[in-house]
Amino acid sequence: MTHPLGNPPSKIIAVHLNYPSRAKERGRAPSQPSYFLKPPSSLSGTKEAIVRPEGCELLGFEGEIALVIGSRAQHVTPENGWSYVRWVTAANDAGVYDLRYADSGSNVRSKGADGFTPIGPRLLDARELDPAALQLRTWVNSELVQDDTTDTLLFPFGHLVADLSRLVTLEPGDVILTGTPAGASVVSPGDLVEVEVSGGGLSTGRLRNPIAAGPALDSYGAMPRVGPAEREAAYGSAYVPEPLLGKEIEDGLRSVAVATLSAQLRKRGLPHMSIDGVRPTRPGTGMVGVAHTLRYLPLREDLFQRYGNGMNAQKQAIEELRPGQVLVMDARRDTSAGTLGDILALRAQQRGAAGVVTDGGLRDSAAVTELGLPVYHGGEHPSVLGRRHVPWDTGVPIACGGALVQPGDLLVGDADGVVVVPPELAGELIADCREQEAQERFITEQVRAGHGIEGLYPLGPEWRGPYEQWRKQHNLGGESL
Repeated sequence: MTHPLGNPPSKIIAVHLNYPSRAKERGRAPSQPSYFLKPPSSLSGTKEAIVRPEGCELLGFEGEIALVIGSRAQHVTPENGWSYVRWVTAANDAGVYDLRYADSGSNVRSKGADGFTPIGPRLLDARELDPAALQLRTWVNSELVQDDTTDTLLFPFGHLVADLSRLVTLEPGDVILTGTPAGASVVSPGDLVEVEVSGGGLSTGRLRNPIAAGPALDSYGAMPRVGPAEREAAYGSAYVPEPLLGKEIEDGLRSVAVATLSAQLRKRGLPHMSIDGVRPTRPGTGMVGVAHTLRYLPLREDLFQRYGNGMNAQKQAIEELRPGQVLVMDARRDTSAGTLGDILALRAQQRGAAGVVTDGGLRDSAAVTELGLPVYHGGEHPSVLGRRHVPWDTGVPIACGGALVQPGDLLVGDADGVVVVPPELAGELIADCREQEAQERFITEQVRAGHGIEGLYPLGPEWRGPYEQWRKQHNLGGESL
């Protein structure tokens, strides 16, 4: 093929996040830009196919504005950065999320494949453009899916050039991919992606690239792998995750009391499944969800700077939450510092959390209560976690309130507290809990009628017949899941 720039650049540098709309989708706004490299061999031009290997399902497109450096840039200032840009064109930062795990952060295989960086079709003279007045649009099968402007970028183009030039010499012909706005998602073989950049009455024209199916990867090396996290990242705001918990099981667990579940777990030789010492912010609000875990360790001042600041494990755990999950925190039952406040509780709610359980302290308790998110905690405390805790890791088995909680366990809460339910037992527990509660309703009626509890509570043989008759009268047939 004819190279879209004439000669290959020495490097292609791509920005992770730069548009506020995309940052909102991702749930984070970086304070400084971060980058990854794409090989020059990934460049292609308009009308050339982007090939999705057989076995991959998450081929993502990202419409972007590409800057082509015109003169060598070393240690330039942000004010002068734009003057080193010679050309502006449209680009598609394509990649397969199925291989993202293989080179986490560097994207070597997921975004570096041949043809995964089409640019063009026309180069616009940067000297005729206002870098803060460009428009980027992307279409998939003629439907507009991305439409944003450069007036609110997190990091203006001159800043990117200056930042990179502090350590990396930018050579003429080098390409900077400047980030994608909201709306980037997944395409399949047969789709057509088009990207256009315009400004000042000029346009690149539409960069058109069909999506084609390719052969499977050779088996010596990392193979495609897809999970919920990859799907969410690939589909962006268009992603609608499958429920973590089936509706029948969720409704069944909501229909029975935590006290009944605790009794049935004990009958199965599991007497230590309650999370002790926690109380709800809203006793009248029940909670059912799938455990996502976070572990704190005791404060060590020399380690807090490394583990406690920035995007620490506490914040990562919040951002990792999927709809229907309960964030369960192991704070070693130390309630003398907060482990959750109103801002992180709000973010958990926005992520679709079913609730939060911590055996540590709760800050901003009134504000958290107002949110309506089910939160169970060890007690209120005004202090931040840095007084007693270091957020350490997520997604590991933990101890919370004396109970062992594994990621994927089910958590059920009501005014009496919280119990841990092994998912494989949920169906039979619901059926037995409903039977137990039916018996207890019958027993309650008999006690109200003046009967003594001997032989009645628990239900003895002499009351079995009346109980079965009572069940028929109340249309309570055998229930199971």
